[in-house]
Amino acid sequence: MITLTNPQYRVISDHQFAVVRQNLVNNQKAFFAQMSYQPGDVIANFSAGEILSEPTYLTVQVDIDKHIMLQPEHLQYINHSCDPNVFFDTYTMQVVALRPIEEGDEMTFFYPSTEWDMAQPFTCFCGSHRCLGEIKGAAHISADVISKYKLTRFIQQQLHDRSNKEKRA
Repeated sequence: MITLTNPQYRVISDHQFAVVRQNLVNNQKAFFAQMSYQPGDVIANFSAGEILSEPTYLTVQVDIDKHIMLQPEHLQYINHSCDPNVFFDTYTMQVVALRPIEEGDEMTFFYPSTEWDMAQPFTCFCGSHRCLGEIKGAAHISADVISKYKLTRFIQQQLHDRSNKEKRA
Protein backbone atom coordinates (compact mmCIF):
# COMPACT_ATOMS: atom_id res chain seq x y z
CA MET A 1 0.00 0.00 0.00
CA ILE A 2 1.33 3.42 -0.97
CA THR A 3 0.85 6.19 1.62
CA LEU A 4 2.68 9.42 2.39
CA THR A 5 4.27 7.75 5.42
CA ASN A 6 5.21 4.62 3.43
CA PRO A 7 5.89 5.81 -0.11
CA GLN A 8 6.84 3.45 -2.89
CA TYR A 9 9.79 4.36 -5.06
CA ARG A 10 11.02 3.41 -8.49
CA VAL A 11 14.67 3.59 -9.46
CA ILE A 12 15.36 6.35 -12.01
CA SER A 13 19.14 5.89 -12.29
CA ASP A 14 21.80 3.68 -10.70
CA HIS A 15 25.28 5.07 -9.98
CA GLN A 16 26.90 2.15 -8.09
CA PHE A 17 27.42 4.15 -4.86
CA ALA A 18 23.86 5.54 -4.87
CA VAL A 19 20.59 5.47 -6.80
CA VAL A 20 18.11 8.16 -7.76
CA ARG A 21 14.60 7.07 -6.84
CA GLN A 22 11.28 8.71 -7.64
CA ASN A 23 8.53 8.74 -5.03
CA LEU A 24 5.39 7.33 -6.71
CA VAL A 25 3.09 9.42 -4.48
CA ASN A 26 4.51 12.92 -5.07
CA ASN A 27 6.96 12.27 -7.96
CA GLN A 28 9.83 13.84 -5.99
CA LYS A 29 13.26 12.39 -6.75
CA ALA A 30 15.80 11.59 -4.04
CA PHE A 31 19.30 10.14 -3.73
CA PHE A 32 19.77 6.91 -1.74
CA ALA A 33 23.01 5.25 -0.60
CA GLN A 34 23.84 1.83 -2.03
CA MET A 35 26.59 1.25 0.53
CA SER A 36 27.49 2.37 4.04
CA TYR A 37 29.62 5.43 4.80
CA GLN A 38 31.35 6.72 7.90
CA PRO A 39 31.82 10.40 8.85
CA GLY A 40 34.50 11.94 6.63
CA ASP A 41 34.14 9.39 3.83
CA VAL A 42 34.21 10.92 0.36
CA ILE A 43 31.01 9.81 -1.36
CA ALA A 44 31.59 11.48 -4.72
CA ASN A 45 33.68 14.07 -6.50
CA PHE A 46 31.94 16.81 -8.47
CA SER A 47 32.78 19.65 -10.80
CA ALA A 48 31.16 22.65 -12.41
CA GLY A 49 29.24 21.57 -15.49
CA GLU A 50 28.45 25.24 -16.03
CA ILE A 51 29.11 28.43 -14.03
CA LEU A 52 26.27 30.95 -13.72
CA SER A 53 26.28 34.47 -12.26
CA GLU A 54 22.80 34.07 -10.76
CA PRO A 55 21.47 31.21 -8.62
CA THR A 56 18.87 28.72 -9.79
CA TYR A 57 17.20 25.96 -7.83
CA LEU A 58 19.72 23.50 -9.32
CA THR A 59 22.96 25.39 -8.65
CA VAL A 60 25.42 25.23 -5.77
CA GLN A 61 26.96 28.57 -4.75
CA VAL A 62 30.76 28.77 -4.67
CA ASP A 63 31.24 32.57 -4.52
CA ILE A 64 29.13 35.73 -4.33
CA ASP A 65 28.35 35.66 -8.07
CA LYS A 66 29.39 32.09 -8.95
CA HIS A 67 26.83 29.31 -8.96
CA ILE A 68 27.70 25.93 -10.46
CA MET A 69 25.58 23.37 -12.20
CA LEU A 70 26.67 20.08 -10.67
CA GLN A 71 28.54 17.53 -12.72
CA PRO A 72 27.68 14.67 -12.50
CA GLU A 73 24.09 15.84 -12.75
CA HIS A 74 22.62 13.05 -10.59
CA LEU A 75 24.04 14.80 -7.49
CA GLN A 76 21.32 17.45 -7.93
CA TYR A 77 18.90 14.92 -6.41
CA ILE A 78 20.52 15.19 -2.99
CA ASN A 79 17.65 16.94 -1.23
CA HIS A 80 17.64 19.37 1.70
CA SER A 81 17.37 18.44 5.35
CA CYS A 82 17.90 20.54 8.48
CA ASP A 83 19.63 17.42 9.88
CA PRO A 84 21.84 16.51 6.90
CA ASN A 85 24.04 13.46 6.48
CA VAL A 86 26.26 14.81 3.68
CA PHE A 87 28.13 18.03 2.93
CA PHE A 88 29.07 19.60 -0.41
CA ASP A 89 32.66 20.77 0.09
CA THR A 90 33.04 23.37 -2.65
CA TYR A 91 36.76 23.80 -1.89
CA THR A 92 37.73 20.16 -2.49
CA MET A 93 34.74 19.59 -4.80
CA GLN A 94 33.65 16.50 -2.88
CA VAL A 95 30.45 15.23 -1.30
CA VAL A 96 31.45 14.06 2.19
CA ALA A 97 29.55 12.01 4.80
CA LEU A 98 28.81 14.02 7.96
CA ARG A 99 27.60 11.08 10.01
CA PRO A 100 27.12 7.34 9.51
CA ILE A 101 25.02 6.52 6.46
CA GLU A 102 23.62 3.03 5.97
CA GLU A 103 22.76 1.36 2.69
CA GLY A 104 19.25 2.51 1.74
CA ASP A 105 19.43 5.85 3.62
CA GLU A 106 18.46 8.98 1.72
CA MET A 107 21.38 11.37 1.36
CA THR A 108 20.54 14.96 2.27
CA PHE A 109 22.42 18.21 2.73
CA PHE A 110 21.69 21.52 4.44
CA TYR A 111 21.08 23.93 1.54
CA PRO A 112 22.20 27.04 3.50
CA SER A 113 25.60 25.35 3.94
CA THR A 114 26.31 26.43 0.35
CA GLU A 115 23.65 29.07 -0.39
CA TRP A 116 23.80 32.65 0.90
CA ASP A 117 20.49 33.92 -0.52
CA MET A 118 18.45 31.28 -2.32
CA ALA A 119 16.80 31.73 -5.70
CA GLN A 120 13.73 29.76 -4.58
CA PRO A 121 13.14 29.83 -0.82
CA PHE A 122 10.81 27.12 0.45
CA THR A 123 9.03 25.75 3.48
CA CYS A 124 10.92 22.76 4.84
CA PHE A 125 9.06 19.62 5.85
CA CYS A 126 12.13 17.52 6.73
CA GLY A 127 10.58 16.51 10.06
CA SER A 128 13.85 16.92 11.95
CA HIS A 129 13.85 18.22 15.51
CA ARG A 130 16.29 20.82 14.08
CA CYS A 131 13.89 21.91 11.30
CA LEU A 132 14.15 25.64 10.59
CA GLY A 133 10.82 25.86 8.75
CA GLU A 134 11.62 28.47 6.11
CA ILE A 135 14.77 27.86 4.06
CA LYS A 136 16.00 31.05 2.39
CA GLY A 137 19.79 30.76 2.62
CA ALA A 138 22.49 31.37 5.22
CA ALA A 139 21.96 35.16 5.09
CA HIS A 140 18.59 34.65 6.78
CA ILE A 141 19.75 32.46 9.68
CA SER A 142 21.02 33.76 13.00
CA ALA A 143 24.69 33.23 13.84
CA ASP A 144 23.91 31.02 16.85
CA VAL A 145 21.76 28.64 14.77
CA ILE A 146 23.97 28.44 11.68
CA SER A 147 27.11 27.91 13.76
CA LYS A 148 25.83 24.40 14.52
CA TYR A 149 26.25 23.37 10.87
CA LYS A 150 29.23 22.51 8.68
CA LEU A 151 29.51 25.33 6.15
CA THR A 152 31.48 25.99 2.98
CA ARG A 153 34.38 28.44 3.11
CA PHE A 154 32.31 30.89 1.08
CA ILE A 155 29.43 30.84 3.60
CA GLN A 156 31.88 31.08 6.52
CA GLN A 157 33.43 34.18 4.91
CA GLN A 158 30.00 35.74 4.31
CA LEU A 159 29.09 35.17 7.97
CA HIS A 160 32.42 36.64 9.09
CA ASP A 161 31.83 39.72 6.91
CA ARG A 162 28.26 40.07 8.26
CA SER A 163 29.52 39.83 11.84
CA ASN A 164 32.14 42.53 11.21
CA LYS A 165 29.51 44.84 9.68
CA GLU A 166 27.21 44.30 12.68
CA LYS A 167 30.06 45.13 15.08
CA ARG A 168 30.78 48.39 13.23
CA ALA A 169 27.12 49.42 13.16
